[in-house]
Amino acid sequence: MKIAIAGAGNVGQFMARDLLRLGHTVILIDRNHELVQSKSSTIPCTWVLADAAEPLNLKGAGLASCDVMVAATGDDKVNLVASLLAKQEFGIGRVVARVNHPNNEWLFNESWGVDAAVSPPHLLTSLVEEAVIVGELVTLLRLEQGKVLLVEVTLAEDSPAVGKVLAELTLPRECAIVAIIRGGHVVAPRSETPLMVGDEILALAGSGNQDDIKKLLSMPHEAQLEASSELSGE
Repeated sequence: MKIAIAGAGNVGQFMARDLLRLGHTVILIDRNHELVQSKSSTIPCTWVLADAAEPLNLKGAGLASCDVMVAATGDDKVNLVASLLAKQEFGIGRVVARVNHPNNEWLFNESWGVDAAVSPPHLLTSLVEEAVIVGELVTLLRLEQGKVLLVEVTLAEDSPAVGKVLAELTLPRECAIVAIIRGGHVVAPRSETPLMVGDEILALAGSGNQDDIKKLLSMPHEAQLEASSELSGE
């Protein structure tokens, strides 16, 4: 793939090296002349000295031939404008944007051309929760403007899923278990795979299916009965 990265700071440089290692073609864009001059010889990609928020500066950068645009600057305003330009002016199919300030996350949606937004503070919080909380559903990543979630839960002793095989779980149509981590190893999920205490379950779910996943994997049977009673007014 051909990938454009707006912002050649530490994040942009790391991504460029990683993507080049994986065999992709990379265009790295930054408006800092000294940075471009000092770093361009260390990363063998196409460097463009330009402001990613200025369409006239980007005309000759080759963005129209890119498959993916990553807006990775340290300025949310620049990332939003760069994302919108990538989608509307250059017709780039996939736009990924970095959210620097968590309060701005709501802006990073399809209206601004963003297909996927990554908020490092929120991601770090999720990873901390995932590491220390057993039995609670944790959202690790939001995809497709938050319509699809990557969630994780570590099965507690009272999980209703413990002792069952995957085929016995009635998953909602929009949900899929994508991996099970057991004892530090990844177990491919199959219909006959048994679920055990301590298993880390990774699942993709529609944003409206979090409660369904929670009931199946983390809500104890007694709590489910109590919730059902409250709903029925008993």
